[in-house]
This record gives sequence, structure tokens and C-alpha cells, in this order.
Amino acid sequence: MWLYLAALLALYFLRRWHRERQMVGNLPDKHVFITGCDSGFGHLLAKQLDGRGLRVLAACLTEQGAERLQQATSGRLQTVILDVTCSDSIAAATAWVKGQVGDRGLWGLVNNAGIGVPTAPNEWLSKADFVRVLDVNLVGLIEVTLSLLPLVRRARGRVVNMASGAGRLSLTGGGYCPSKYGVEAFSDSLRRELHSFGVKVSIIEPGGFQTLLMSTQSLQEAWSRAPVEIKEVYGQQFFETNVEQAQKFLTWTSSNLHLVTDPMEHALTAQHPRTRYSCGWDAKLLYLPLSYLPTSWTDFIVSLAMHKPAQGI
Repeated sequence: MWLYLAALLALYFLRRWHRERQMVGNLPDKHVFITGCDSGFGHLLAKQLDGRGLRVLAACLTEQGAERLQQATSGRLQTVILDVTCSDSIAAATAWVKGQVGDRGLWGLVNNAGIGVPTAPNEWLSKADFVRVLDVNLVGLIEVTLSLLPLVRRARGRVVNMASGAGRLSLTGGGYCPSKYGVEAFSDSLRRELHSFGVKVSIIEPGGFQTLLMSTQSLQEAWSRAPVEIKEVYGQQFFETNVEQAQKFLTWTSSNLHLVTDPMEHALTAQHPRTRYSCGWDAKLLYLPLSYLPTSWTDFIVSLAMHKPAQGI
């Protein structure tokens, strides 16, 4: 019996490997719109897709970011300034994209723009700290998607949303994890709704990578703003230990951003893209396995790495 099961498993992975190697054609005729191209994953993906011959429409937050990208790419790549938290900016970018793609529609929409800070224990933060992150990572992503969806549907194209391993397993306080859980939920509903239109939706779930998203400064700023009562409850030692852990985490993160942009490219160019792509060793060996365990087991494992506050029991 075990031999038959092994054979079936081998056939499954062989079929999957074969399907994932099948690519779509006519890439030079396809437009892809990417948000957050000033740096990090968006910047690298824009250059990567431009090298493949796609017509990249890169949205940057700043003029400087747009200029850097244009200097590193071909004349095919076009840039636009976009603030995903501003409805007027999204409307202007949408009109610009319509003018670029014409009747062909938009083959790919990559919602990559995002921020990671402030990140700190929840009690150290304010409502404004949460809103700041949610506006960029979730609400902005949703508004951009809804604005461009008719163009994607016309092309029977792709939507690629940047979530995170932190959208499966919440290990830190602040708005980042809730925003990524929200991206997961929105993407799931969107994928099921658009299936009948031939549009495919993929979710990217990176672990820790060395981008401008990562910083310990927000932790220090949140502690400095915390009320005296909160500081007494948690204690200076707890704060210092958290800073040390955050700094160690940054040293463990990967500098190979291709581990994320290659799956993003696959989601846009493969005939049969995956629903989810887990990127990085920590996403595959930490976030993903722990997210499937019973909650009490996960809580126990996570608690082993956590330090108790000064007035904790």
C-alpha cells in the first residue's frame, strides 16, 4: 500500500511541476501595473519584468524613486506617481493606466506597496498607529484593486497581492499583522468571485527580508511615547530585550529578494499560477507549519521565545 501511495504522490508532484512550467505567450503585448516601485520588491520586480519584455507600468511614491527606476530599465517601462492612501491619486493613476493599455486591458495588477511600522506591543501604540499601516497595506490595496479591476477583467489577467507570513501567524503587535490577515481574506474572496471571469488571483507570503520595511526605530519611538504607567508595567528590561530580539531578527533576514520576485513573476507569466507562494526559509519552516497547528500548541511554542514584562505573572 505504501508503494502505491508513494507512486501517487510522485505523480502528483510530477504533474504539478509540468503544469507550473507552462508559460503564457505574447509577453511583449501585456501590461503589468505594480505599486510600490521606489525600492525593495517592487523596484526589483519592475526591472525583472522589463527584462522579460513585458510592458511595465510602475507606480512610485516619489519622483526620485521613479527616476532611479527609469535609469535602470528600458524605454518600455513607464512610471506614475501614486499614493495608495489618497483616492484622488488612485483615480489619476487609474485614468493614466486606461490610456496606456487601451482596449487590451491590464494583464497584471501587483499590489506591492506596503509599510511595516510602527510595530510594537499593542499597548504601546495608539489608534493612529494602526490606521497608518492599515490605510497603506489593506485599504489602499483594496481601493487600487477595485479601481483597476475592470481593466484586469477585460484582459482576463492576474491580480497578485502582497501578503506576508505574518498574515498567517501573528507574532508582533501593531497594524502590520492585521493588515496582512486582511489581505489574505480579501484575496480569497476576490479569487472566488473572479474565477468565472478567467481572472486568477495569487497571494505572496514572504518571511523576513532585508527591505526598507524592516526597522527597530519604531519600537524605540513607541516606547518613548508610552505612558509612564505602561512603562512601569512592562519595565525597561522588557523593552531592551525586545530591541535586542528585533535586531537579531534583522540579522536573520534574507538579502536575496529574488526569492520573492521570482514567485511574483511566475504568478504573472505561468499558465497555471499558484494560489499562494510562501517565500523564504522562515515562511516555509516557521510561519506555515505553526499556522496549521492547534492554537494552544502554537501559543506554547511562541511563548518559549517571549520574555515576561516586569509585572507579568
